[in-house]
Amino acid sequence: MPMAAILLLFLTLFSISKADRDFDVRQHLSTVTRYGAVKDIVDNSFIPSDIPQGCAPIHLNLVMHGRSWVSIVQCFQLLAYWISLRFAAVIFCAKHSSFEIACYSLNCLLGLIILLEISSVARHGTRSPTKKRVREMEKLASHIKELIEDAKQRNLSLQKVPAWFHNWESPWKGKLKGGELDIKGEEELYQLGIRVRERFPDIFNEEYHPDVYPVKTTQIPRASASAVAFGMGLFSGKGSLGPGRHRAFAVTSESRASDTILRFFECCQTYKDFRKNQEPSFNKLKEPILTEITSALAKRYEFNFTGQDISSLWFLCKQESSLLDITDQACSLFSPTEVALLEWTDDIQMFMVKGYGKSLNYRMGVPLLKDVLQSMSEAINADEDNQLPGSYEKARLRFAHAETVVPFSCLLGLFLEGSDFERIQKEEPLDLPPKPPQKRNWRGSIVAPFAGNNMLVLYSCPANSSSKYFVQVLHNEHPIPMPGCGSTDFCPFQVFKDKIVEPHFVHDYDTLCNAHLEESKHKPETSKLSQLFRWIFRLGGNDDTPSHGVEL
Repeated sequence: MPMAAILLLFLTLFSISKADRDFDVRQHLSTVTRYGAVKDIVDNSFIPSDIPQGCAPIHLNLVMHGRSWVSIVQCFQLLAYWISLRFAAVIFCAKHSSFEIACYSLNCLLGLIILLEISSVARHGTRSPTKKRVREMEKLASHIKELIEDAKQRNLSLQKVPAWFHNWESPWKGKLKGGELDIKGEEELYQLGIRVRERFPDIFNEEYHPDVYPVKTTQIPRASASAVAFGMGLFSGKGSLGPGRHRAFAVTSESRASDTILRFFECCQTYKDFRKNQEPSFNKLKEPILTEITSALAKRYEFNFTGQDISSLWFLCKQESSLLDITDQACSLFSPTEVALLEWTDDIQMFMVKGYGKSLNYRMGVPLLKDVLQSMSEAINADEDNQLPGSYEKARLRFAHAETVVPFSCLLGLFLEGSDFERIQKEEPLDLPPKPPQKRNWRGSIVAPFAGNNMLVLYSCPANSSSKYFVQVLHNEHPIPMPGCGSTDFCPFQVFKDKIVEPHFVHDYDTLCNAHLEESKHKPETSKLSQLFRWIFRLGGNDDTPSHGVEL
């Protein structure tokens, strides 16, 4: 073999080996990725704008994806601190009847209880399995034992079987509930709240009032608990509760049945029908990937794996990495190339049913976009009228779900390729994100990791002759380009309004989402009554089984 060919082969093998060593599976878990693993991954080719001298932030809009859970043991760890805060907060509220705490329903009261349960040692950003997934993991454990026993009976070698297989039990075996806030996740949100306050001292320099710093969340406990963890960091040291000098603050929410701002996906029947019908298309798309990886692992470990085994093991890999910091068990079964392909299938599903795959996915988020624009306009009016500090809103803080953050990112035109922005303006369908090893902007681990967030900062620039007000968009705390504004992150407010926001307003939420309402009006009353009872029981049932498999 010629020396040049040998050298080329050596360099190729060396580069592959180095790439494998540098590969961090924790950054490739799609929307199950922990915030801290990816928050500082940015596009180095993009140079953020320098904020002009004399410009000052006057308002902040935050839209955050809140998903995180805690184990039963961790709940007991929080119990002692909860008891000490509970009575202090009750006394505080009794003595300060003018303090505005919205308690529109039992859910809001439960939200207050969640508020008092959160420890000052907290984190947010990771989610453990739902009850459905817990059962899946227990089935996986049983099936692995069956595979090992089958191999023994057939006198097959077990040398290639991973050692952890032999005595593995699901970490969530016997777990009866899902949906609790993870203590790691609490800490992440708590620290994020501190960082936001330190980054924007001019915005958070007022005495707290719920009209100045409204905190809004959905009625899903993990979202409201996320809001609390963030708020405890944001307002830390400004109160008198507990050793951390925390203070009570209001967390408000709308009914799940009518929250078209933060849970527009749940209120949109057209979307729920579309999502249900998309499952066969997605399954067909990912089937070749699963078949290829199933075959590879069956040969590698001499086990008769099924496609369902691979799906469950990939899910286990994501949960172990995010929740337990374990990367040398389920994740080690897959090569970096296989992880990249499995990640791509997850990202494609998110693209198809939450992102640019269909315009309905993000057009239904127009009520949220209108709410953001309204808050900016009100802030500009307050600035123009020289209203007194403390008399107007300075930040609107929202905590919701991936199904909220992803469509909102799409409405802003983020994470697009090339000329895709012009195509979505024309409502043309977009191509699927390219398959690995090709690079792509659309990665679930970046678009919507646990605790993923978008911040829209409104600046006042009195010295600027062309535009006095500008909007800067931060994604996961970093400036990000807006294709609708010349791919800059610092956009004149009027351009932001005219080019990015208002073109979406031609779409009416009710028209998009309630096409079936007229049909339902003609149904017999008994049918309507049965629908009502089904809806009531769905709201009162498990929060880990949302309509049509919506992952929150």
